Amino acid sequence: MTSSSASSSTLLDSIHTSLADLCAPHYDHSSFDPPRRFSSFAHRLQLALTHLTRSTSSPDAAFPPSVLTALRGIAADLSAAVKTMSSYSKGKIFVLIHCLSLCKSLNENTVAVSGWLALLDSAVEDLPDLRKKIADLSGDMKQAQFKVTENEERVHHTLRKEGEATQTKTSKAVESAIIMDLARALGIEPENHAELSKQIKVLRNDIAGSNSASERRILVSLERILENWAVQPNFATGLEFEDDAQISPFKNFLCPLTKEVMRDPVVLQSSQTYERSAIKYWFERCFDDGREPTCPVTGQVLQSLELKRNIGLAGAIEEWVNRNVEILVKIGVQKLSEEPLMVDGIEGVLDNVYNISEEYPHCRFRVRNAGIVVLIVKMLRNSSKSIGTHLRSKALVALVSMAKDEESKEIMLQEGITRLAIHSLIGSSEKERECAVKLLLEFSSDEACCIKIASEKGALVLLSSMAGNLEHPGLSNLAEEVLKQMEKVEGIVQHLAAAGRFNPLLTRLCEGSENVKIEMASIVGSMTLTNSSKEQIARQCAKILVEMLSNPEGRAASLKALYNLSGLDDNATILVDSAVLPALTGILFINQDTTLELKELAASTMANIVSNPGHWELASADKEGNSMQSESFIYNLLGVLPLASLPCQISIIHILYGIASSPQASESVACHIKSGEGIKTILPFLEQPEVELRIQAYRLARLLSERFGQDIADELRPCYKLSLLKDKLLDDQSADSERSDAACILANLPLSEDEVKTLLEVNFVIWIATTLKNQHQTSSGRSISRPASSMLEGLLGLLLHITKNLNPKTLSTVKEHSLITIFRHQLNYPSNPRVKQLAILGLKNLSGYGRSVAAMQSEPQLPHGLCSHLMFMCGRSSLEPSTCPIHNIPCEEDSQLCLLKSNCIKPLVDLLNDNTTSVQIAAVEALSTLVIETSSSSNFKGAVDELEQLGVIDAVITLFTEVRPGELQERTVWMIERILRVENHRHSLNQALVWALVEAFKHGNANTKRNAQDALTSLKQLSGVSGNRRSL
Repeated sequence: MTSSSASSSTLLDSIHTSLADLCAPHYDHSSFDPPRRFSSFAHRLQLALTHLTRSTSSPDAAFPPSVLTALRGIAADLSAAVKTMSSYSKGKIFVLIHCLSLCKSLNENTVAVSGWLALLDSAVEDLPDLRKKIADLSGDMKQAQFKVTENEERVHHTLRKEGEATQTKTSKAVESAIIMDLARALGIEPENHAELSKQIKVLRNDIAGSNSASERRILVSLERILENWAVQPNFATGLEFEDDAQISPFKNFLCPLTKEVMRDPVVLQSSQTYERSAIKYWFERCFDDGREPTCPVTGQVLQSLELKRNIGLAGAIEEWVNRNVEILVKIGVQKLSEEPLMVDGIEGVLDNVYNISEEYPHCRFRVRNAGIVVLIVKMLRNSSKSIGTHLRSKALVALVSMAKDEESKEIMLQEGITRLAIHSLIGSSEKERECAVKLLLEFSSDEACCIKIASEKGALVLLSSMAGNLEHPGLSNLAEEVLKQMEKVEGIVQHLAAAGRFNPLLTRLCEGSENVKIEMASIVGSMTLTNSSKEQIARQCAKILVEMLSNPEGRAASLKALYNLSGLDDNATILVDSAVLPALTGILFINQDTTLELKELAASTMANIVSNPGHWELASADKEGNSMQSESFIYNLLGVLPLASLPCQISIIHILYGIASSPQASESVACHIKSGEGIKTILPFLEQPEVELRIQAYRLARLLSERFGQDIADELRPCYKLSLLKDKLLDDQSADSERSDAACILANLPLSEDEVKTLLEVNFVIWIATTLKNQHQTSSGRSISRPASSMLEGLLGLLLHITKNLNPKTLSTVKEHSLITIFRHQLNYPSNPRVKQLAILGLKNLSGYGRSVAAMQSEPQLPHGLCSHLMFMCGRSSLEPSTCPIHNIPCEEDSQLCLLKSNCIKPLVDLLNDNTTSVQIAAVEALSTLVIETSSSSNFKGAVDELEQLGVIDAVITLFTEVRPGELQERTVWMIERILRVENHRHSLNQALVWALVEAFKHGNANTKRNAQDALTSLKQLSGVSGNRRSL
């Protein structure tokens, strides 16, 4: 036998020994989950290793080093697990004390064994079944997470707390809780003192050899708690007296069976007196045992079971009780009246008040007449902080019991107990909060009390919060019961709604009389609602509110409610489905007797609904079935606009803007506004002094300028109002949105060359350029606001006017302020495709003008008037710049007309992959200015070679092969056809390009087909076809 085989044999023996311990039957029946589960893994591991041993060629066969390492690790970890598992064989309390550390240890052993099992793979390669078993076991053990139950963990922490050296004496209430939790964890009843005592004795044996001081402190604490738990009360009355203040009961007052003072003494045939309930239990026990009933004291068999009330003894006991109650009441008054209040004796007084009220209800009047109710309320009001949450809870419990007396309840209300109870709703202990809710529940049966509770600030909010807190179900149910009682009261519906309890309001709004509905609608209209509340009300009551619009008496209330609900965008669909639009249209256009206020509300509600695209686009706006985008509806709005009040005008323009912004019918709506002379109607509002009206007018005018810039310009020119837009843009006192809209409107207008010179004079252009540069510096890498984005769009549009009308004077401004750099900076603008498009078009204009200047310079004799252009491109450097491969003339590195020298080509190539088609088209147009064929074919080829090196050509071809028929395809095929005139050999083998050109030739428009045909001819893919060059 080799040393290796001997080692493996020893390891396997060790593992089998450990597994035999771990697979012991008692672990399978353990009360705790971790040992049961770990034992099941041990069973599986035992089977797997047995299979492995039997499958080897011989018992002495040697294993590979990796397997030996795994066996060695498994042996060590199983040995450690045996030690851990042995702790689970001890008493249950011992396990609870150490359950977390034991569970953690088993988890570590399980994960470690899982890892070692993975190394056995090489030993079982030829045994697929065993290999799968080991792999499954390794995976299961790796994923296993042993946990203790919540109750076990709770008891563990409690016991550990009792084991701390600094732990103070535990209160009786806590001791009771410890016993209950411990009993639950042990699976026995709390009243089973014998079994509890037995388990504690087992713990004593378990820690007999331990040196842990913590464990010994836990044992001593549990023994003390159990001893207190088993002690029976020694006062049958349930009342607590100081020293010898109590009048002791006579012996004949005590029931022989219960050893307590009797409440209902009865006499038997044997002349013996017992407590009625006690002797009845005895009789029932006799019957259950199948024997004749007997007198417990004498043993006499009773011929009659008649129970006669012992009137004399009952009277004597009652007198004894009354005298003791009077003693306690006097003591209570004395202690509660002390100044300052002595906290030590207060708990006994409060307990006695509660016990008197519960045990002897006929004595409540004595407590009330002595003034104790008033004193307790005053204590809560004046000494709340000093007495602490425990005594506050006791005081509230006493008052809850005394509230069963109507006169005491009235006294509490007069003393302001509702406010004090509400303050206790935020008490530091759950017990105090529970007692406060119970007290409010006692008062909630009275309508006047409910109104008083509702009037207290924050009361309903606190109760609603408690009712929805499922972490404390008992408290939640009590709070819910209080609120349900209060929901029956008519006068507090609004208070409940303000606290989030809308059911009473919604029920009355849907099912109440007309007057009730109007009242409820008024409440909805006047409340400040959360978004979730708005949605809840809209879903349940929108149709009712819309129906109320037909009732003149309820119209104002329902309209205010609908306006309030329309403030939530998500409610637009709900309101539209409830047919609100025809009703609002009737109020706004048709009903002549409608007040201005209602018209304003109707317009504002409609404006809220159309603020975002939605279901309203397809809905009927009037009884004739016309939509909001219809010509008649637009004409009605335009007709009402000049005559409406100021707030109504704001809403109507808002409505027009919302409708015109609709993706479904924006073009048709804009046409309706134009045909209805809406442009003439709206533009005067640009000069209104009212800010909000002016802002709305600028918004709408901007939208219209995108389609009808010429009409707006024609309307503004006769009255010399074009400068109004420029003045507004430069007015830093105006709102940002207003200024940005003015910039966009002016940018969208088709300006003549003279207007460009007049409006966009040098100083204004300088201001624009400076503003754009500053904005780029401040917003670099950060998102900017919507008005700022809109301003950026407008300013770039204004610069386009400059680049479309370049001349020697404007060229100096272009160079001085580096407009090409400004445009380049905007190419990566993330959120506004229009900004990128405008920046690209600016580059296109500058590049196109640069090509024309280069063409003029390449002529044999240059006219004297063009020198300034050449100096602009070439500069005045004494050093001769290198020849630009694009323009075939020297271009300075900071040239403002050369895309190559200004580093704009790469950003434009990147934008060919933009998600917005308009941006892609603009990028192709800008790059197309680089491939305009010149008179020299060699110069043109140099430009194409340069673009080839920069990746432009491959990017354009890739884009062309991916696009569908349309403008983008038309632009790209034009550029490709120009490129292929001088660069066709490399691309003739590009089948994707050829296929895309064929498709364009088949399905494109006329221009696309012509250019595709010429491109295919250049690639020699068409024969016998003219190769004439055409341009777009």
